[in-house]
Parts: sequence; C-alpha cells; structure tokens
Amino acid sequence: MGLSLAWRRRRRTPPVAGPVPAPPADPSGTFATLAQRASELGREAAEARGAIEDADRMATQQAQHLNELARQVAEVVAAQDIIAELTRSAGSAVHRAREAVEGVGDGVGGIVDTLHQVSDAAGDITRIALQTRLVAFNASVEAKRAGEAGRGFGVVADAVKDLAAQVESSSKNIMGTVQHLDQRIADLARGIRRQAEAQAQPGAVHQALSQVAGGMDDMASAAEHSRSVCQALHGQMQQIEADTSRTQQTLGATLARTETFLSVAEHLVGLTAASGVETSDTPFIHAAQQAAAALGAQLQAALEAGRIAGDALFDTQYQGVPGSNPAQHTTRFTALANELFPPVQEPVLALDPRVVFCIAADRNGYIACHNRKYNQAQRPGDVLWNTANARGKRIFNDRTGLASGRNTQPFLLQTYRRDMGGGRFMLLKEVAAPIVVQGRHWGGLRLAYTFD
Repeated sequence: MGLSLAWRRRRRTPPVAGPVPAPPADPSGTFATLAQRASELGREAAEARGAIEDADRMATQQAQHLNELARQVAEVVAAQDIIAELTRSAGSAVHRAREAVEGVGDGVGGIVDTLHQVSDAAGDITRIALQTRLVAFNASVEAKRAGEAGRGFGVVADAVKDLAAQVESSSKNIMGTVQHLDQRIADLARGIRRQAEAQAQPGAVHQALSQVAGGMDDMASAAEHSRSVCQALHGQMQQIEADTSRTQQTLGATLARTETFLSVAEHLVGLTAASGVETSDTPFIHAAQQAAAALGAQLQAALEAGRIAGDALFDTQYQGVPGSNPAQHTTRFTALANELFPPVQEPVLALDPRVVFCIAADRNGYIACHNRKYNQAQRPGDVLWNTANARGKRIFNDRTGLASGRNTQPFLLQTYRRDMGGGRFMLLKEVAAPIVVQGRHWGGLRLAYTFD
C-alpha cells in the first residue's frame, strides 16, 4: 500500500531485546536515558504515522479512480441495454419486411416504410456503438490508473470496446444493404405484373432481406454478450467500491490512533527536557527561546516606533499571490517580517549541523519569511522546485505548523515528516517557543533539526 521503504526495513529488522539495564544511581542519568528512549519512540511513531498517511493517501486516490471507473461501467451497461432494445426492434422490422414481400403486389409501400425503420434503427445503433467504444476506452484508461485493482477490469473494458466495434460494423453493413433494397424494390414494382421478372426479383429481395436478418442476429448476439459481461462487471465494481470504503475507514481510524501514540512520545520528551536535566534537545530549546524573545522584542520596537500598526502586525487577511503554486500569500506584516526576521533566524542555522530551518510562524502557521535558502522566488510551472525552495509566504497549517504557531508554553517539542516535494520526506524534530508582543501572543519560533 505504498509504505515507505525505510519503515518497511525497520519493521523487518526489529532491535534484538537485551537485558534490562539497572537504573543508574544518578537521577539525571535516569532522565537522560528516558529522554533518549522517548526520542527514539517519537521517531518510530513519526515514521509509523507517515507510512499510514502514505497508505491512506494512495487508498483515497485509488478509490477516486475506481469510482470513476464504476461510473463509466454503468454508462456502458445503459448503452448496452439501449442497443439490445434497438436490435430487437430492428429484428422485428426485418421480419415484417419479409412478410410484406410475400404480398409484394400490395405491400411495396409498406416494405419501403419498414426498411426505413430498419435503416433508422441501424443508424441509432451505429451512434450508440460508437459512444460505447468511447466509454469503454475511458474505462480502460481509468482501470490502468487504478493500478493492480483495475487490471482485470481493463481487460473487460477492451473486450467491450471490441464488441462495440463489431456492432458498429454490422449496423453499417445493414444500412448499405437497405439502400440497395430500395432500388430493387423499385424495380420489382415496375415489373410485378410480368411473370418472368416476378420469378427473378422476389428471389433477389428475399436474399437481401436474409442478409439483413443475419446481420441483425449477429448484432443481437454481440450486444447480449456485451451486456451480460458489463452487468457482471458492474456488480464487481460495486463490491470493490464497498471494500475500498471500508479500507479507507480502517486507515482513518488507525491514523487517529497514531496521533495518540505520537503525542505520548512527544509529551515524554517534553517532560524530560523540562525537568532541568541536560538532554540532546536542551541546546535547541534554549536557542529557540532566545530567538523567539529577540523577534518579540524586534516586533514590539517596530510597533512602538510606529513602523506598523497593531492591527497590521496581527493581520490574518491573507492575500493570495496570483499564479503561485504551491499557493503563496501576503499580509500587511509580510514586508516588515522580511526586513526584521533574517538577522535573528539566519544565525541560528549555524548552531548545529543538524539544524534544518529556523523560522517564525503566526498563529495560523503563516511563514512570512523563511530562511534565505528556502525563501527564493518561485519558478513558474516548476511545482517540485517551488515546494522545496520557495517556502516563504506560505501557510503551513498542518498538525505541526498549527501546534507550533499556537503554543503558549515555554517550549513545545514535536516529531514529524517534512514534505520536500516529489514524494520525498525528511524526518525532523522541532522545538517551538512562543513569540509575544506587548503581552499578546503573536505566533511561534520554529527550530527544526534532524535526529542524532
């Protein structure tokens, strides 16, 4: 179901259980050990959550393809029903034409009318057969998009398309035969009273009508076979849709459970870090808190100096940047942020080689100014490059982004996968510290770094 390779490898090679070490006499050692184990737990939880998110996303996409395939199969079934009905009607018309030939002296006009019915029906069948071929072709495409689940249905869709082509060919042949019949019946009417011609012409008419009847029988057989195949396929599609829906529900429930799992791990990491014992996260926590305080002071100074109004500093009326992809936005504090934030954010990147980014987010996850290497201008049409390199002026209102922006505790530790675009992810740990301006919570300073 698309689980990440790293996750599958970790699941195939579980760590070998060893003897449980005796707790150290030094409490700080206990906390350090607990912090390390909690960090490992958080990493595993983040990877598990990411793998389930991948599976859930793929299941949703597959369900969309299957739903579209099911809709097109239903259209094919409806078209086959119409063809079957028209075929029966045309067959009845042929039989009436043959009966009329028996009384050709009085029924030439009736034969002409009846053959026109046959021609009209054949024309309708031709059009519907063409539509059926188009729908079957689309169904074949959707089946390929559905992946392994749609392979069998692609074969059936191709078979339906071939049957529709046979129906179309037969109906065109019938229309050509009917046109020849018009001329022959005219000749028959002129010579009906002459015995010699009366013996020759009815034989030709009967022969032509027999050809029409044979074509109608072939068409009816193909249409009925195609109809039965499509009805069976339609039933299978309904069952697959139901199974896919249950799979999505199960994945959704499992994803919700991983939220609890991950939250517990993050809470343990936070408790050990808040205990005052030095852990591997302590330097990053202090750096985030210092940067948050510095940014808060910078914004407050700008506010007091009249460089920006209070309502503008806390502006949440995000204005979309036309043509941006992924979507970018601006606010009334965007320009000021791009002036004030880099001198505080950029030096933190040199704190440790593991630091990935240091940015400020408002309470809604809006990043007015990213680090310079990720704050580049977008390239039109290059979504993959933009996703990785033009991350400024974007709203990251995912679980991590909102939690970091809205955190009011001294610090918040989280573990998550960062989407780098193109199906690439980076597993990160992040500490967030609140940014306060004149006693009002503005947002949070997000400092992300890789694991040891």
